Amino acid sequence: MWDVFEKKSVSKALKKAPVEVLKRYEAWKRIVEISGPAGLKLIKGFRDESLRGEWKGYRSSRLGIKWRVIYKIQNEVLEIHIFEVTPHKY
Repeated sequence: MWDVFEKKSVSKALKKAPVEVLKRYEAWKRIVEISGPAGLKLIKGFRDESLRGEWKGYRSSRLGIKWRVIYKIQNEVLEIHIFEVTPHKY
């Protein structure tokens, strides 16, 4: 089992998100708690990927066409820290 920690800003962002995004986030969170990032790779719809540039060291998963969850794996000790759930800026 993995521990998932959310920043306060995540709950604020989720209040503004559409219901469909909220449902996908809850499904994403359950998958991560049970099988970690390896479980996300099995579901192609999330398109889990590592980030570059100023977000180097973080990962991103899609919650829809526009919405992303940005997270970081801490110290390889089964902890996931969620930093942002945000609409992607194009």
